[in-house]
Amino acid sequence: MLVYFIPSTVALSLSSETDKVALLALKEKLTDGLPDSLPSWNESLHFCEWQGVTCGRRHMRVSALHLENHTLGGTLGPSLGNLTFLRILQLTNVFLHDKIPSQVGHLKRLQILDLNNNNLDGEVPMELANCTSIKTIILFKNRLIGRIPTWFESMMQLTELNLGANNLVGTIPSSLGNVSSLQKLYLANQNHLNGGIPYSLGMLSNLKQLTLGSNNLSGEIPHSLYNLSNIEYFDLEENELFGSLPSNMNLIFPNLVELAHSKKHKRSLKKKLIVISVIGGILISFIALTFVHFLTRKPKRLPYSTSLQNGNMRVTYGELHEATNGFSSSNLIGTGSFGSVYKGSLPYFERLVAVKVLNLEARGAAKSFMAECNALGKMKHRNLVKILTCCSSIDYNGEDFKAIVFEFMPNGSLEMMLHNIEGSENHNLNFKQRIDIALDVAHAVDYLHNDTEQPVVHCDIKPSNVLIDDDIVAHLGDFGLARLIHGVTGHSNNDQVISSTIKFCLSLIC
Repeated sequence: MLVYFIPSTVALSLSSETDKVALLALKEKLTDGLPDSLPSWNESLHFCEWQGVTCGRRHMRVSALHLENHTLGGTLGPSLGNLTFLRILQLTNVFLHDKIPSQVGHLKRLQILDLNNNNLDGEVPMELANCTSIKTIILFKNRLIGRIPTWFESMMQLTELNLGANNLVGTIPSSLGNVSSLQKLYLANQNHLNGGIPYSLGMLSNLKQLTLGSNNLSGEIPHSLYNLSNIEYFDLEENELFGSLPSNMNLIFPNLVELAHSKKHKRSLKKKLIVISVIGGILISFIALTFVHFLTRKPKRLPYSTSLQNGNMRVTYGELHEATNGFSSSNLIGTGSFGSVYKGSLPYFERLVAVKVLNLEARGAAKSFMAECNALGKMKHRNLVKILTCCSSIDYNGEDFKAIVFEFMPNGSLEMMLHNIEGSENHNLNFKQRIDIALDVAHAVDYLHNDTEQPVVHCDIKPSNVLIDDDIVAHLGDFGLARLIHGVTGHSNNDQVISSTIKFCLSLIC
């Protein structure tokens, strides 16, 4: 009997050819066959040199596929499953649609699956349960449907699960409490996710971040969450939960910087009358209309903003550089006395962010940075711009770098809206909307002067420092000139409210 031996170099060549064929088939699906897409994926280069492809040195097999921010617009083809040495699959913001193929279950070495910010639909494929080496699953901001799978409990190396901003339904499975390695769990913004928070989540001793906000969760907050000694961030906002977490959170959770807890915004009648009187002093001819509008106005379902102090998100210069495409001009949304503001997208935060980069050569920029971080660090109000974190680091050139990260406001500043400046949505603000905005700013000023432990004077209230969200709700920002006031009296506080609000209302209405 003759025995034939295939040389190892031949076997390696055949294996590499399998990856090359799989990549070419995958390109056809990813790009919908458009010839100009992924131009480096051609026969003139070895496939290990193709854009976004990384190969292992030993076997020259594809170990990572990393593409982001390309307008590919295609689908994930079944040939993906032939890349059996793949460890990292990261295709973020490339406009993928259709379902995640079941062949993903063939990727037994897969450790990171990141397909965030696409248009993928269908259910999370159950074949993914075969990927027992996986550590990170990020599928947020897609159009996935169905229930949260119970088979995640079989993934005993899973440290991060992010299914936020999809269309998932049903309840949070209690089996997630069996994934003992889990450190980050993001299930926010599902709309139709209901039921209670499973008691078993309190068994996740390694959990650092729990994000369940903007769902329809109900019932009592389980006391088992007190067991999460490593927790650093809670988000339970915009749910129908009741009960309370401990008042001494910093003692029970020593690493916790800020708690985002479900609270409904309710104003007292006294504050309403104060705001009405301030506006009425300026617009006496419209007092009746303003009074009727204010009393009949339905409160918007917005909770207090939750400011996250420095270090909570632990954002780095590199992450901000990547989030803003290298602080490119295409991401620039505004400039000011102390720096520039860029739009960006962080992988662990489901909404867009605005990154204010300080020009440290400008006189007073460093002082402005400290003033803004200190002023907004502990404030919670629906009409203040929400600061997510501050970054003080070194850039790639070894220079000092300081930046502040805020939630992005899609309608830009009030100044842009009033004057239809390019970059803002084209809104012709009617009288009712202008009154709403004036009231929002008045509430913010009233809070700064009367409801904080240490009163704050903004010192720079003007339309360019008032940002507008999707619902035409105003948020006061840019606290670079803010001052903390010591030992003020109630009389002086009221004077500050009136003077600050009058200056703003004149620029808005008159």
